Amino acid sequence: MITIEEMAVVDANAAALGVPRKQLMESSGRAVARAVRERAEPDADVVIVAGRGNNGGDSFVTARFLDAYDPTVLLLGREETISTEISRENWVALERGEYDAREVRDSRDLDLGAPDIIVDALLGTGVRGAPREPERTAIERINESDGTVVSVDVPSGMDANTGTVASVAVDADHVVTFHDAKPGLDSSELSVTVADIGIPAMADTLVERGDLLRLGRAPGSHKGENGTVLVVGGGPYTGAPALTAQAALAGGADIVRLACPESVAPTVQGFDEGLITTPLAGDRVASDHVPSLREAATAADSVVLGPGLGAHDDTLAAAREFLSSFEGTCVVDADPLGVVTDAAGTDASLVCTPHAGEFRRMGGDPSDGWRDRMDDVRSLATDLDATVLLKGQYDVIADAERTRVNRSGTPKMTVGGTGDVLAGVVGALASVLDPIHAAAIGAYANGRAGERAGEDRASIAPQDLIAHVPEVLEA
Repeated sequence: MITIEEMAVVDANAAALGVPRKQLMESSGRAVARAVRERAEPDADVVIVAGRGNNGGDSFVTARFLDAYDPTVLLLGREETISTEISRENWVALERGEYDAREVRDSRDLDLGAPDIIVDALLGTGVRGAPREPERTAIERINESDGTVVSVDVPSGMDANTGTVASVAVDADHVVTFHDAKPGLDSSELSVTVADIGIPAMADTLVERGDLLRLGRAPGSHKGENGTVLVVGGGPYTGAPALTAQAALAGGADIVRLACPESVAPTVQGFDEGLITTPLAGDRVASDHVPSLREAATAADSVVLGPGLGAHDDTLAAAREFLSSFEGTCVVDADPLGVVTDAAGTDASLVCTPHAGEFRRMGGDPSDGWRDRMDDVRSLATDLDATVLLKGQYDVIADAERTRVNRSGTPKMTVGGTGDVLAGVVGALASVLDPIHAAAIGAYANGRAGERAGEDRASIAPQDLIAHVPEVLEA
């Protein structure tokens, strides 16, 4: 089962893996044609009613595979209003091939005749709400017909995620949907074929630019509505928490606050005037700071715990206590990863970002190959009830239900500090996304930023990654 939002991600990831949408459209159209042939008598009259998006484009392909039936294709609208290039190309192919392909510029002029089979390709899965004209009238005409109706991907007018109908929807006899079933089609009243259209299995697994479709800001959003992050770090180290906080800003968070020992707060503040520091008494984070950290965390959408904290017993005790009592989203990095298992049963939504050594200290046993690591990471994530991002040449990200793999990055990223940048980017994304998506996109963005930074230089610094993160996320 796949939502329409997830399907858009998979489509785009397939294109990134070398299987373009045009090729998928060819396979989709062929699958619909196969369903029509299974239901049509040799002399059947077939009419295709097509919209101006990719749903219509699928049906233009369908017509080419139904030559034996001499189908009629009715485009609801003008050719120049077809909304995608690949759909337009397939419409032109019908015209050049002398198919019976007609524009219907006024829905009042839509005449279906008395077809035996109607292919409904008016509205795709991305359309929400009540159909407007001319689609509404076209849907009503289809429902008035006595022909067998085959819908492309989803009956026009139905919400593919919920199965709800805002006003009117095509009363389909059969639906051909693609790649995986859609939640809204899960009804005993619908006959559904799920067609394999050649999307690689890895389009669901590998993190690619399609995953960036999960990002976005509401046009009218205000400061703070796109994520507030609290970074808890510093003490023995000052650069790590500053890098993490700067990366969280680069990752899209509106507000980033940094809680660190007062002994290092001025130094940390000096890295970037945009950082908001909250000094904690003393020279390291300790258990008596936990109440104030909990209070600060209530104003944050996510917390990043760990960069530069060190491994002093008092500090690790504070990390353990904080994790045990926290109920929000927390990205855990560096030394506090060693106490995550001690916080078992926490109500917090944890995102852990270990390298192989830290993974072992958390109780895992990482295999050498990334494919075997998928099982290793999923097993530890399930045991911890957390999302785990195991860093490596190929990053492996998993929770109890999904496993993703990120291949972006460069050997030039072995420089210290790149993990701090990753934690900050993941923290920013975790303030607005589900943990598994935040970790996957964070790993992808961090790696792509490293690739771009290293294009014209022999070595890179963590600040170089931070500089490229925004443009990667905007791509």
